[in-house]
Amino acid sequence: MTDRKGFEPGGGAKFGGELKETLSAQEERFELWRNTLGLFLGPAVAIFLYLTPMPSLSPTAHTLAAIIGLVGVWWITEPIPIPMTAMLGAVLCVTFGIADVKKVFAPFADPIIQLFLGSFMLAEAMAAHKLDKRFAYAIMSMKSVGNSTGRILLAFGIITGFLSMWISNTAATAMMFPIALGIVYAMADIMARQTGKSVDPMKLRFGTGMMLMAAYSASAGGIGTPVGTPPNLIGIALIEKFCQVRIPFFQWMSFAVPLLLIQFVILFVLMYYLHKPEVSRIEGCREYVDQERLQLGPWTTGQKNALFAFLVTVALWIVPGVLAIMYGATSNEVKTFSKYIPEGVAALIGATLLFLLPVNWKEREFTLTWGQAVKIDWGTLLLFGGGITLGNLMFETKLAEAVGKGLLTLSGATSMWGITFGAIFIAILVSETSSNTASANMVVPVMISLAMAAGVNPIPPAIGATLGASWGFMLPVSTPPNAIVYGSGMVPITKMVRAGIFFDIIGGFGLWVGLWLLLPLVGLA
Repeated sequence: MTDRKGFEPGGGAKFGGELKETLSAQEERFELWRNTLGLFLGPAVAIFLYLTPMPSLSPTAHTLAAIIGLVGVWWITEPIPIPMTAMLGAVLCVTFGIADVKKVFAPFADPIIQLFLGSFMLAEAMAAHKLDKRFAYAIMSMKSVGNSTGRILLAFGIITGFLSMWISNTAATAMMFPIALGIVYAMADIMARQTGKSVDPMKLRFGTGMMLMAAYSASAGGIGTPVGTPPNLIGIALIEKFCQVRIPFFQWMSFAVPLLLIQFVILFVLMYYLHKPEVSRIEGCREYVDQERLQLGPWTTGQKNALFAFLVTVALWIVPGVLAIMYGATSNEVKTFSKYIPEGVAALIGATLLFLLPVNWKEREFTLTWGQAVKIDWGTLLLFGGGITLGNLMFETKLAEAVGKGLLTLSGATSMWGITFGAIFIAILVSETSSNTASANMVVPVMISLAMAAGVNPIPPAIGATLGASWGFMLPVSTPPNAIVYGSGMVPITKMVRAGIFFDIIGGFGLWVGLWLLLPLVGLA
């Protein structure tokens, strides 16, 4: 259950405690039903696909289709953890002779995996030394934010989205969640003093807006950089492998950051007008943030070291983009730098610095310990590897081509932007019932193959599917940030569904229009 402390109406500000993800009894029953159904449905789907005649497929592709049927159902229903489902898919591919063991498990050591490994360690160091909180409180205490509820909501969303560009959306939400709760309880306290009546913070429209802003801006913010969310790296890896086009860190940001800004405007307008704040100003908000900022004290050696390692890594990530501007994207300078310091190596350089920069030399204490480092999300790395494996095999056996042609026939979409539109909304639909990583693993390879079958540039549809995989906003089970804020008790399920439908549809159109405008400008369409 959630352990929550807040502001007592009419009293002084109190905030602290640990906030944990929680589900209601109804949600727990739904999860049990979903898990149990999936446990038996997955094998049933696999057997059905295996026994159904598919003359257009080779025997190997037919068997792979049955395996992917099992994996897809289990990714959606989660009867076992989804990283283990990804591992099971790889194991079955070896057992049933789809490919040999070296080929199947090679993607688990893909450079993309190393990029995420280094990024996870950098994020862990930032959290361990509270560098992320220092950044958040510094921005929230800016004079331009003040006590206006509208500007507080806006600044809060910007901070959360920015943090999510560099750390996981779950970590960004978990970090900003207690800050949002503190602000909402402060508002309830002020309203109680102004009216002389007790105010329930759980029923404030502003509270619902702040909670949803924490979750939605974290999920949306992840699209801004390649390392912001797993689907980005999956999409980039699949585009490079099957389209022979490499999208560098800087080039991704050149279209993703403007796109993120467009989406954030949409998000802010939706959150503000769907959950109009009860009052226009919260007089105690800045004082609360300043108090929390003071408790952090002066900059520590660990914070300085973590910031240095982070900045070194980001600098190495964007150097190829700067060189491309100076010398051209195909210049020897760009090729040489990318050969010796690719993005995965850059991330590992930054991670290694964390183990070399001391916080206490006499005691031989360094910025990050191995005990802290192993707390990273290893499951995501396994899910990554399994997803890339299945994507590779779908292309090698021509299963993806067959699925793509089938979808092309059903949809009637033949233009590049028509297929991109479909890719975005199919990925959004899938992401509502499965993790964004699983959604990208399932949808991106199919969309690349569909575009190739139609004879159009597959990059915009692949990017559309990649971004759409991060756009699951309707349900608590759609993504961990949604579950975290739902556990606050301030977000009725009907309000989440309503806001999620609006942001799914309007945001999906925003993604499509943004890609249509931006991808040609950066040479990807």
